[in-house]
Amino acid sequence: MKIFITGVAGFLGSHLADKFIQLGHDVVGVDNLVGGFKQNLHRDVKFYQADCCDQVLMKDMMAHEEIDVVVHCAATAHEGFSVFSPSFITRNIYEASVSVISASIANNVKRFVFCSSMARYGKQTGTLNQFKEDMKPMPIDPYGIAKVAAEDTLKCLADVHGMEYNIAVPHNIIGERQKFDDPYRNVVSIMANRNLQDKPAIIYGDGEQKRCFSYVGDCVSCLVKMALDKEIVNEVINIGPDEETITINDVAELVAKTCKYKGEPIYKDERPLEVKFATCSSSKARRLLDYKTSTTLQEAVKKTVDYIIEVGPKPFDYAYRLEIETDKTPTTWKDREM
Repeated sequence: MKIFITGVAGFLGSHLADKFIQLGHDVVGVDNLVGGFKQNLHRDVKFYQADCCDQVLMKDMMAHEEIDVVVHCAATAHEGFSVFSPSFITRNIYEASVSVISASIANNVKRFVFCSSMARYGKQTGTLNQFKEDMKPMPIDPYGIAKVAAEDTLKCLADVHGMEYNIAVPHNIIGERQKFDDPYRNVVSIMANRNLQDKPAIIYGDGEQKRCFSYVGDCVSCLVKMALDKEIVNEVINIGPDEETITINDVAELVAKTCKYKGEPIYKDERPLEVKFATCSSSKARRLLDYKTSTTLQEAVKKTVDYIIEVGPKPFDYAYRLEIETDKTPTTWKDREM
């Protein structure tokens, strides 16, 4: 098979490319290198540096390469930041996704795998239970809204034009190659990057938000099956653990211990629209994808920290512009805290 991966030089996309190549498939990939790095690329990836929003280029590229399957990993996955830069996030989530979807259909791609987000669930009324795939999406921020809009557009166009699709819903992926100098996302990497520079973790709100974290290797195997298994078609599937639910306070303690940092975190005002309890059921993934958690949270955090140590901690890169600055905007972002 010839697999086309968007965001191929990024965190998830590069790991996925490695796996497809290991399995004997040809991989073509595109990345604009905003959040990815060429050093992440497997030597056998045929790489194009381009922006997914360029629909004509995406269409021509797929036509030239005769693609069988597309896996759309590219995203500016900034949920909290999307409240303050909604135009930037919407373009890079919704417009980019529709561009790649339409290019795929125009080139008779057999199957499209869309990497969505647990932000699709938002705040589910009247329950603190795990999010399940049959729940109605109720996104509460521009990032989640754009992801759900992209999902709905994919379903619509795939149904009209006869393209198979699957929608993956990963949970807070961590591991090697994650961009750790991005101040707006990736809480484990942000905390580790600061602790390794002898700086305290920053926690927004009371730190009692509950999450589950996924090691990237455990997610990749599920995405491969969603791309290749002929029996798994037109499904929405959560990917990640429903064990080891943890508060952000406890995440900060685990990261500090792993980094051998002795200080305490500092607390800032809570960020607007942050969901307090956001964990997903993995029952469907276990049933359809043979999902299992092979890497514990403690092991995943250590792998993430070891990677940052290997590369070297960095000051935060405030590459993305805040479109809205009000008294609701985190002061750490306005002040560009390092």
